[in-house]
Amino acid sequence: MSTSKIFVLKSSDGETFEVEEAVALQSQTIAHMVEDNCVGNEIPLANITGEILTKVIEYCKKHVAVVHDGEGNLSSFLKEELKNWDTEFLSNIDQSTLFHLIMAANFLNIKDLLDLTCQGVADMIKGKSPEEIRALLNIENDFTSEDEEEIRAENQWTFK
Repeated sequence: MSTSKIFVLKSSDGETFEVEEAVALQSQTIAHMVEDNCVGNEIPLANITGEILTKVIEYCKKHVAVVHDGEGNLSSFLKEELKNWDTEFLSNIDQSTLFHLIMAANFLNIKDLLDLTCQGVADMIKGKSPEEIRALLNIENDFTSEDEEEIRAENQWTFK
């Protein structure tokens, strides 16, 4: 029987999640709240919906479950297994969820999740033209054709 402390996280849409202390403390934001004695019966997370918080908790549970050796290092087998799990985790989410996960990871200060999700966006846009990136990310082009030509001339080295 586990004697781990349980934290209740409350999403912006009112969903509550009971998580073990080790899972919750992967968030530096929550860890600082605990250190500063700012945690009551539940921790409100006004910026994060239940859907996104579910994904964050799934990620944190997987990463806390991986057993480290005595010095805090992962074996190469476990590193590879975790990398594969991370790849699968990212492949099962849509673009909107990915961006909401980035914002949640940033707010909660979960560095590894933030790194993973930002790398996911970088991989999405890698090798694409500016026009393709604009279309993918729904960014309106506010440059005139003359502005674009000037920028391309000034930064010709980036278009090779």
